[in-house]
Parts: sequence; C-alpha cells; structure tokens
Amino acid sequence: MSIDYRLTLAGSAPLEEVAELAGSDFVERGTLTGRRMLSADLFESCGYVVDITAGSDGYYDAEGDGGSLWVWEPERYVDIDFHMRKDALAEMGTPNMLMAVARILAGSAEDAALVLNGNWLLLSRVGGILRKHNVADWYDEEYDKILGPVSPV
Repeated sequence: MSIDYRLTLAGSAPLEEVAELAGSDFVERGTLTGRRMLSADLFESCGYVVDITAGSDGYYDAEGDGGSLWVWEPERYVDIDFHMRKDALAEMGTPNMLMAVARILAGSAEDAALVLNGNWLLLSRVGGILRKHNVADWYDEEYDKILGPVSPV
C-alpha cells in the first residue's frame, strides 16, 4: 500500500524549474493522456517516487478543517505527486517530502495546496500566506522547522 501526497501549484511554472526544486535525476515520460511528465525514483535516498505534471481547468476537493469541504479550481496548475510506501513514511518519506515541499514553496510564489491521498487538505498557500490544516491528524511540531513559518487556520 502506498501513501500519496500531492502538492499543486497554481499557474504554469515550467516543469523543469519545479523539478530542480523538487530533487534530481528526473526523466521525461509520457502519460496516458499525452501530457508531459517528469519522474524521479528517489526511494533509496528520500523515501519516495515523485512525478511532476501540468494541466489546465483543474478541480480539486478535499476534507478541510473540521470536516468542511475545500474546493479549488485553478485555471492552470502543476502537480507534484510524492508516492511513498507505508513503511518509509516516518523515517524518510514524510520529512524528505516536506523538505522538497519547502524548497518548492520557497522557490515559487503561486497559490498552492498539499493534499494527502486526494482526501485531506494539509497545507495551503493563498496570497502568500501558508496555512496548515487538519493539524491534529498529521502535523508534527518538527515540521515547523522544515517548513518555516506556517499560520494556524
């Protein structure tokens, strides 16, 4: 079983620029829909595999704080998907993924959202303000050291 985190950036940032922030050893692959995808197997070094794709007319929903429905419809977007095995989460996967997320967010200004397994909103950045969501379910105070200043909801 795998755990998937998806960081979505609004806008049309070039995939190569996002890949530079996300890690190394990316290769270009095609998708079933014909879109470009950059992919890197960083499991041994970081605990995850990461795929980067771009699209338009996006629609995302997830459970927000207190069970509320969060919906976002960016006109253009870039998805950075982190795939982890459950046995690699605590030791390597989540901390390394959050360091990659922090680098990507620091290197970009777009609105953004981090969603766990397509179901739970964990972080959002709107208008330059980074907020954490569903804190009781996943957030570790050590993550503040990785992500930097994060506003409570």
